[in-house]
Amino acid sequence: MAVRAKAVWAGMVFWLEAFLLQLAARQTPGFGQWYAVTVYPVLVKTMGRLFGLFPFSVSEIGLYLLLLGGVIYGLTHFRRPLMILKKVFLVSGVIAFLYTACCGVNYYRLPFSAYLNLEIRESTVEELKNLCVLLKEKTEETAQKLLEEGSFWPDEDEIRNFPQTARGAMQALGEEYPALSGFYPQPKPVAFSWILSVQSLAGVYSPFTIEANYNRQMVSYNIPHTACHELSHLRGFMREDEANFIAFLGCIGSDSLYFQYSGYLSAYIYAHNALYAREPEQALELYYSLPKEVLSDLRENNQFWQQFEGRIAQVSSQVNDTYLKANSQEEGIESYGRMVDLLLAYYRNS
Repeated sequence: MAVRAKAVWAGMVFWLEAFLLQLAARQTPGFGQWYAVTVYPVLVKTMGRLFGLFPFSVSEIGLYLLLLGGVIYGLTHFRRPLMILKKVFLVSGVIAFLYTACCGVNYYRLPFSAYLNLEIRESTVEELKNLCVLLKEKTEETAQKLLEEGSFWPDEDEIRNFPQTARGAMQALGEEYPALSGFYPQPKPVAFSWILSVQSLAGVYSPFTIEANYNRQMVSYNIPHTACHELSHLRGFMREDEANFIAFLGCIGSDSLYFQYSGYLSAYIYAHNALYAREPEQALELYYSLPKEVLSDLRENNQFWQQFEGRIAQVSSQVNDTYLKANSQEEGIESYGRMVDLLLAYYRNS
């Protein structure tokens, strides 16, 4: 009886701490920023460094063990539903606290754009087209260099080195932008990436272990940008548009030509989609003038994701939209498209 009572009290403490942190972040001006630059970096240096020692995704294995343990516990105690509820209350309290402490509060920090001298404003169709042309040319330049090296598509050894290269790219970016400096663990491929694929997810940041995880089944050009995207969350920048922009900066500043290609092509796709929504003929004209190797990558990417279209992907998208809105990203999944505004402002200042 005493053990069960302790579980309830412990669960209440974790839930209360999560609630108070969320309340402070949402209602106390400056708390989110203070937390992001003082408390959160300590968590990254401790938890992130600890779980970064493992060559596999601890969060992935932990999820499987949690599900397995939950099933076994439920089957062995099915005659005692109250005990099961108490354990669920405790575990969910721990999860709520870890999420809030390692992720949730950071949604209320200063955005990365606040550290930059960028003018973010409404842009004309002509400006958008010029951005597409510029990113297309950059993509073509890096693609040509890869072809000249004799290996447009990365081999298995290069793909295995993606995590180390991504970490190096973000460390180098941190030297240029102090807000991005600090410890970076290597991003990790999810062993059973099919789970991410059916949810239409390229990657995921695990606040419970402070790990950056990515879908290793994707077409290879997606991986560098995704790995850097997830690593940007480890610096406390949770907005998806900003994580994409930070990943773009990390990739194009990398010594790896393939990372540069990934960064420019990923940015081009966002700009192309924005232009297509306003001037589809101009967008398609630019698109079909891309090199055949690049078009091959894009076709393969479309085919990859199309095979997972269905109810699960739709539900996942709806859940992601709700999650983002619950964390004060009013645009929901549309916030991903705001990366184009950052790209326009970035090149406007160049």
